[in-house]
Amino acid sequence: MSFGRMTEFIDIIETVKVKDAEGFSGEPVEKVILSTRAYFEQQRGTKVWANRAAFSTATVMFTFRADPAVKITPSYNIMHRGDVYRILSVRDAGGRGMYVEILADKITAVKGG
Repeated sequence: MSFGRMTEFIDIIETVKVKDAEGFSGEPVEKVILSTRAYFEQQRGTKVWANRAAFSTATVMFTFRADPAVKITPSYNIMHRGDVYRILSVRDAGGRGMYVEILADKITAVKGG
């Protein structure tokens, strides 16, 4: 993976539940854990995506340089181009600790009514 292919900007975000002074839960706040450049790939009908059948709900893949100070977990979300993606899988791409590969699916808002 070359740095030239990492043309998209993403934010790894954590949703934090905040309590008010009286101890009641308030609105959740999104906290940015990491902002970085990433390679972005959507699901296609290729052999590579067919081999990822264990994560059948995964629709996108993000690959970016690993930051040793930040541990990415599936409890985080990704913000990309105004869309939010739920992290399904995090793995060390290449096995050398240089790149992180994330499989995710898009979170769609449900309209109430």
